[in-house]
Amino acid sequence: MNILSGKDKHIVLSKSDFETMLMTHYLLTDNTVIKKNAYNIPEPVDGIEITNNKIEVVFVPLLAFDKKGNRVGYGKGFYDRFLNDCKPDTIKVGLSFFEAEDSIDDVFKNDIKLDYCVTPERVYKF
Repeated sequence: MNILSGKDKHIVLSKSDFETMLMTHYLLTDNTVIKKNAYNIPEPVDGIEITNNKIEVVFVPLLAFDKKGNRVGYGKGFYDRFLNDCKPDTIKVGLSFFEAEDSIDDVFKNDIKLDYCVTPERVYKF
């Protein structure tokens, strides 16, 4: 985040609504209050809301990914719904502690692939 801020990039944080299964996105400012939710995930309390079509790059937390850019998340579908609502040219960057699997078997036709994935060892481009 420090690198992005130093390059005059705006940082947006997401807040999950577990009733609607949607995320709302807020601009990170010096006044942003962050609080852990029921799942112990730090989220903004409120702030300046940013619409999905204004977001150019998304960092996607995940459990696994394959060499084709398919991903497995945490099973709630938050990012599937969110990425479907983003512009087609939004860059999707996975963040993983593990290297790529050869293949993920249960891929659905509406799943949105990653453009990149960053691991401790390397950066994958798809």
